[in-house]
Amino acid sequence: MVRGQASGDNLDRPAFAELQAAIFKGEVNCIVTWKLDRLSRTIQDGLNVLSDWCNRGIRVVSVTQQIDFNGTLGRMLAAVLLGIAEMEQQNRRERQRVGIDVAKACGVYKGRKLGSTKAKPNRVRQLRERGLTDGEIAAALSVSRRTVQRYLRHVGA
Repeated sequence: MVRGQASGDNLDRPAFAELQAAIFKGEVNCIVTWKLDRLSRTIQDGLNVLSDWCNRGIRVVSVTQQIDFNGTLGRMLAAVLLGIAEMEQQNRRERQRVGIDVAKACGVYKGRKLGSTKAKPNRVRQLRERGLTDGEIAAALSVSRRTVQRYLRHVGA
């Protein structure tokens, strides 16, 4: 599993792509997750993926929630749990934004120093010249794909 900027905010995650490929090849018949919100923190993405997996005959189980999401009751519970996960994510972002605003007003929060970056933009360009995709570069440098794309716009690759 690739670590870095992978998040349940979206399905653009290297390990998730690997899982989907294995499912498409018919190599997976059961998926066990810690909690359903590890799959997705949006109702739409979560339900779409879960429905696809269940329609393919794949059993989906949450360990901590002790729920098997196959069947009508499981899908209904999934909708509720994914809705709660999305709501919690939005609340967390709102609290973070308010906290940053308060810290800025108090002169405590200064944000990222001008000119600092999460990775070396020139390294991003070098990896692109080697033929790596945005996702591969992001995984190699432990940054998001959007960061890679922003660096590529600025360094002209």
